[in-house]
Amino acid sequence: MSHPLLEIRDLHVAVDGKPILKGVNLTINRGEIHALMGRNGSGKSTLAATLMGHPRYEVTRGEVLFEGQNLLEMEVDERARAGVFLAFQYPVAIPGVSVANFLRSALKSLREEEMSAREFRNALKEEFKALHMPDSFASRYVNEGFSGGEKKRLEIVQMGMIKPKLAILDETDSGLDIDGVRIVSENVNRIAGQDTGVLLITHYQRILRYIRPHFVHVMVGGRIIRSGDESLAHELEQRGYDWLLQEAGAEEKELQEVG
Repeated sequence: MSHPLLEIRDLHVAVDGKPILKGVNLTINRGEIHALMGRNGSGKSTLAATLMGHPRYEVTRGEVLFEGQNLLEMEVDERARAGVFLAFQYPVAIPGVSVANFLRSALKSLREEEMSAREFRNALKEEFKALHMPDSFASRYVNEGFSGGEKKRLEIVQMGMIKPKLAILDETDSGLDIDGVRIVSENVNRIAGQDTGVLLITHYQRILRYIRPHFVHVMVGGRIIRSGDESLAHELEQRGYDWLLQEAGAEEKELQEVG
């Protein structure tokens, strides 16, 4: 029996004792693209950090299964080796470590079999080409002196080299110009087409003009209050979030009255 790639059940998370996630439920299968939308402060980045195992985020209730295994029991490096990848909202610089050495080390730690030097060079060259980045970036220090858009493109280069089972993209579109959004999106689509599940976190609809999600979810106050297809993202662009907040409030009131 095959398991879903990722199952999140009734997930509650607190930061410094303050509840942030208040019952998140989400299932992602291989090759599916899920867009998670919501205003700033709704809990989207908290979910990303929790899935990757950031120690500041305390799971107070619920479970997360990755291919049927308890993800919450795994250390951060074990999650990465299992196939979970996070593209950061704010990628940090690593002075003194070249992009090529960084990726070579990452692949060596994630895979049992090491790529030959020629295979690695060719694969990296292909990823740079796909992201419209010059090969000279291989010898530059990771993210040092990079523009915001270059940092985001490098995250997708890493994703293409690692080929994770699940890619969590935390506001990958921020800092990108129009061409950057298109190029990054084309490559997210390419990698997702290789059976990678994608959780795309954003509060802008613009990236969804290029990345066609199978499902769109709206997070408000630490919960997913609405799910639908890509038409939900278009509706949000036209109407904003207030109508959903009003509907969610009415539904909650009705449930309390029934209870």
